[in-house]
Amino acid sequence: MNEVKSPLGELLVGKGVISADQLRIALTEQRKSSLALGQELVRLGFVSDATLREALSENLEQDAVDLAHVLPTANAVALIPKDMAKRHLLLPLSLDPASGQLRIAMANPKNLVALDQLRALLRNAYQLEPVLAAEADILRAIEQHYGYELSLDGILHEIETGQLDYASLSSQLAEYSQPVVRLIDALLADAVHRGASDMHFEPEAHFVRIRYRIDGVLRQIRSLHKTYWPAMVVRLKVISGMNIAETRAPQDGRISLSIAGRPLDFRVATQPTLHGENLVLRILDKQKGLLKLEELGLPDDSLGVLKRMMARPEGIILVTGPTGSGKTTTLYSLLSHLNHEAVNIMTLEDPVEYPLPLLRQTSVSEKIDFAGGIRAMLRQDPDLILIGEIRDQDTAEMALRAAMTGHQVYSTLHTHSAIGAIPRLLDMGILPDILAGNIIGIVAQRLLRRLCPHCKQPDTASAAERALLGRDDDAALPIWRARGCARCDEHGYRGRLAVLEILKPDEALDELIARRATPRELRLQAESSGFRPLAGDAIRRVLEGATSLEEAQRVVDLTERR
Repeated sequence: MNEVKSPLGELLVGKGVISADQLRIALTEQRKSSLALGQELVRLGFVSDATLREALSENLEQDAVDLAHVLPTANAVALIPKDMAKRHLLLPLSLDPASGQLRIAMANPKNLVALDQLRALLRNAYQLEPVLAAEADILRAIEQHYGYELSLDGILHEIETGQLDYASLSSQLAEYSQPVVRLIDALLADAVHRGASDMHFEPEAHFVRIRYRIDGVLRQIRSLHKTYWPAMVVRLKVISGMNIAETRAPQDGRISLSIAGRPLDFRVATQPTLHGENLVLRILDKQKGLLKLEELGLPDDSLGVLKRMMARPEGIILVTGPTGSGKTTTLYSLLSHLNHEAVNIMTLEDPVEYPLPLLRQTSVSEKIDFAGGIRAMLRQDPDLILIGEIRDQDTAEMALRAAMTGHQVYSTLHTHSAIGAIPRLLDMGILPDILAGNIIGIVAQRLLRRLCPHCKQPDTASAAERALLGRDDDAALPIWRARGCARCDEHGYRGRLAVLEILKPDEALDELIARRATPRELRLQAESSGFRPLAGDAIRRVLEGATSLEEAQRVVDLTERR
């Protein structure tokens, strides 16, 4: 193994990736946690996994690999047991039978103990070629490529045959030996593994329905006997910090776990119903939720408009859409693009979903509401302000006041379109003279399921479909449809993409806003200036083959004017 040319910390400081102060902080924390310096820097948010991987690769003169873009071969994976791969943080990538060379991704390619044990296991039959990969990526890939063996059936069998006393079980849930404890842990891990954004536990008269929201659509995963539910709900309340004695009033809680090497938060909410307490868990994956601005999938012209909007020094930018439409993800993409040491960015959220370095993030509480929080933030010398949501007149007035006094303000609003944000603010009591000239731009968005690239099938649009897509001629129009395969769990879709409409008010539109023009007048003026509605962007995605016409119709009204 090659010798280290220079200590990792000095290398990162020398490359300008971290500062000397950040290195001293990481070294101090490292003495407490006993983690490797690189892991500590990632935990503190000073560097990303990708940046660290590149630096380590250069420092060790070792090839590095991004496991998100690598598919391990079955013959390589079969050589090394899963427990050994997890113990030593390694993943077999490929095997060349001709040369006998086995390529292995390792979190620490200098781990001589792991390499020696591998040679002993393989009886020196192969030549090992270790490459560097991020620890979290390796753990995630192990769960994915070794086959996810969910123990739910075994746990349920243990419950059914163990003759458990459900009346007294709630007092024993602190012990991990209890199968209900392991049942809840297995369900949480299963939801994360399937890429769910929400988990629903729904008690009925005789059973409990468990559903996951995957790619924006609910799927029923399990149905359990009603006798399981009292112990399950107590366990969920215990780990989320709720009052287990309160069953007749809604409660909120939070769970923090590490699953497959990723720190995850679960926001938990209970609701009393006819057949017992309904529980919904929102899964917050910090790594999954943050996207670069260029990863939003915008065409070049729309991306250019968005960047020009962000370059304006003062005013307000609004992101609109229903719950679950990705508004927060888009806002954080904008802030990440603007986030650097020369800018003071402050946020007020309910609650803080994705902690980011440099940002001063505050959660709304009983003592801090949105309007009062904005007043306090204005005394903290901010350059950019993020307000989680504009819900009422006081919050709207304070947000506009901040935008008028030299600050750039970002927020969300629940409306169905970008144009609809203007009458919504007027309805809240904001004067049209204040709105005109202070709105930098309004972004409305939805999320569409992305067609599975492995099984989507080509087809030709029918006459009715061509009309929906705005093609009135008789020429054949190729489109793609969902089919379903093992990789997408037979649903035909895998992942989601955003469709957006961006409204950048000009002087003519500001004049219409100032005299309380109707939404139709606002829309006609915007379209004359090049505004493209959501339907137009959704159709673009259909014609590109990224999604299906059926999916676009499910989410966006394609009959609206394009």
